[in-house]
Amino acid sequence: MVNIAVFASGSGSNFERIVKAKEGREASNYSVKLLIADKKDAFAIERAKKLGIKNIFIDPKGFSSKFEFESKIIEILKMEAIDFIVLAGYMRIISSNLLNEYPNRIINIHPAYLPEFPGKDGISDAFEAGVKETGVTIHFVDSGVDTGEIIYQERLNIDSEWDLNKLKEEIHKIEHRIYPMVLTKLFEKGENK
Repeated sequence: MVNIAVFASGSGSNFERIVKAKEGREASNYSVKLLIADKKDAFAIERAKKLGIKNIFIDPKGFSSKFEFESKIIEILKMEAIDFIVLAGYMRIISSNLLNEYPNRIINIHPAYLPEFPGKDGISDAFEAGVKETGVTIHFVDSGVDTGEIIYQERLNIDSEWDLNKLKEEIHKIEHRIYPMVLTKLFEKGENK
């Protein structure tokens, strides 16, 4: 069994889907042990409480450097015996401190078909560019921004009638379906330590 910690900054809908997939036996080889949030008002915290998942808010402003902030996170992850970190709407760049502690064991989901539209606004960037298709990418995290090794991708054709909110809705449907599936397959392959 792989112990994972989910990092989130916002609503936590992907976090909830990952947990519920586990409850629904879609995913039997991982256990969500912990949610770490970097924003006090992140709705992911409320979701974690309702789902009975331990959750910790760590205020980055309470540390003098990113290194100290991530060192505190590492301390918590070790206490909880976390094997993998799963980013789900976590809006911070991971530094070498955390990357070196969890090499090839940090996974991110990005709402675009990388390498197209990297960065924090992948959905809006694709919409504003007027492209006919975009997608979702799940990848390992490295020192770049959305540049890590790709684990899985899925394309989405953009209907010309869609507004930005409809595109976001369709992207989130894909994310919620594929993230638990990909995590389950990844951990079945023995990528678990």
